[in-house]
Amino acid sequence: MDEVDDQEYFTPPQVARQLTVKHDTVLAWIHAHELQAVNLAARSGGQRPRWRISKQAIEKFLARRSATPPPKPRRRRRQPDGVTKYYK
Repeated sequence: MDEVDDQEYFTPPQVARQLTVKHDTVLAWIHAHELQAVNLAARSGGQRPRWRISKQAIEKFLARRSATPPPKPRRRRRQPDGVTKYYK
């Protein structure tokens, strides 16, 4: 139980503010299983889920979505002046 006590949890609107998106977008990520969340509603099959997202889940989500820089373009060798190419 110590693991749960150490974690910090956020609501979808709080996560939306942190990521500067709409809270509907956060809910869509949860429903698409892209962002892991816990439903703390009284009944699991209830009409109104109470989602909570851990800080670790947000970090994992952002790591999966982070972009890697594109590779540097290869530089073409410049042909020295005065060199003529002959092809067969």
